[in-house]
Amino acid sequence: MDRKAFRKDQTGEIYRIIADRRGAFIQPALFEGFGLTVLEAMRSGLPVFATLYGGPFEIIQDQISGFHINSVNGKESTQKILDFILRWKENPKIWERISSRAIQRVDTAYNWDLYAKNLMSLSKIYTFWKYSSNIEMEEMGAYLDVLYHLLYKPRANGILKAHNRK
Repeated sequence: MDRKAFRKDQTGEIYRIIADRRGAFIQPALFEGFGLTVLEAMRSGLPVFATLYGGPFEIIQDQISGFHINSVNGKESTQKILDFILRWKENPKIWERISSRAIQRVDTAYNWDLYAKNLMSLSKIYTFWKYSSNIEMEEMGAYLDVLYHLLYKPRANGILKAHNRK
C-alpha cells in the first residue's frame, strides 16, 4: 500500500470493510504496550489474534472475545488461526459469536465514559489529599505507595499468574 495514499482517519472504514467480508485481524507483534489497534479492530467486530505479551493479554479474553497468540511460536500461532478458520467454515456462527463478544468487551471495559470516570475518581482522591494536607513529597510518596500496593501490584500479579498458567 502506498503510504501517501493511506490516511489514519480511514482506518475505521478499513476495519469495517474487512469485518463485512468476515475477515480477521492478526497482530503478530512480539510485544504490544497498549493495543489501540486491537481495540479498534475488536470494536469493528473483527475476530482478533494478538500477542499475549503486553496490553492485548488484558484486553482479549482468550477464546471468548478474541485469541492470544505467541508470536515467538509461529507454528502454534498458525495452528490457532487455522483451527478458528476451520471451525468457522463448519459453523459460520462461530465468527459472529467472537465478533459480538469482541464488540461487547470493548464497549464494557474500554470506553471513554469508563476512562473519564476512573480519571475523575483519581483526581478526587488527589484533590482530597491536596486540600487536607500540604502534600509534601513525603505525603505524596505515601499516597503513591497506597495506590501501588492496593491497586497496581495486585493487578500486575493477577496478569502474571494468568500468563504463567498458559
